Amino acid sequence: MKIALMDSGIGLLAAAAAVRKLRPDADLVLSSDPGSMPWGPRTPEGVAECALAVARAAAAHRPDALIVACNTASVHALPALRDELEPGIPVIGTVPAIKPAASGGGPVAIWATPATTGSPYQRGLISTFAQGVQVTEVPCPGLADAVENADGTGIDRAVAAAAALTPPGVSAVVLGCTHYELVAERISAAVRQPGRPAPVLYGSAEAVAAQALRRTGAVPAPSAGPSGTLTVLLGGHVAELPVAALAYPQGLLLGAVSPAL
Repeated sequence: MKIALMDSGIGLLAAAAAVRKLRPDADLVLSSDPGSMPWGPRTPEGVAECALAVARAAAAHRPDALIVACNTASVHALPALRDELEPGIPVIGTVPAIKPAASGGGPVAIWATPATTGSPYQRGLISTFAQGVQVTEVPCPGLADAVENADGTGIDRAVAAAAALTPPGVSAVVLGCTHYELVAERISAAVRQPGRPAPVLYGSAEAVAAQALRRTGAVPAPSAGPSGTLTVLLGGHVAELPVAALAYPQGLLLGAVSPAL
């Protein structure tokens, strides 16, 4: 079984690590194009163009499924990706985990990029899945870029700024950008209030990994032998994992696998 994942940069690491834990025997293809970042400020047509290029590079390796491990690409390019690749390659998009976060009754904070915060797409999800729940949309300027570059100082600064905009009584925080899942522990520490339970963080990596297996007809087998290979594509070319990826536990987990160069 071969699962491909795509993103502008290393935001795909969380979902890739989730797939690796469910199926250590799965071959993984990680396709990104850091040179085209950031995708958020681009027009929808521009995002679709970038996403299609990254997806085509992954599709050339004939995966059994493709995970769009990027919220921006899922918003603006998912129909185009599915039109081109399905039914030959099932395409799984990433949706912010607003529904499960709101199921507890709230209040909920949604951390997202400035381009996504307040967007019709995000407001539509809130209206559909969080009616009657107090929701605060929190823009996180600079956080995805800092995570992409493993800039510890930049991460701390962006997380602190977003935490200051997060109401102290929230019970859940939705991580509305895949990059944010790589620094979930820092976010949890920043939003925790003395004397209060820590808010539950809701990412999407585990859900999309499980959905990818379902779409391929596979079942979780976490005890399978760790025989899966790793192919990294940067701008369509086979490469090593970016050095910044190894700053995160998910990257170290994947980096322990022999690359399929």
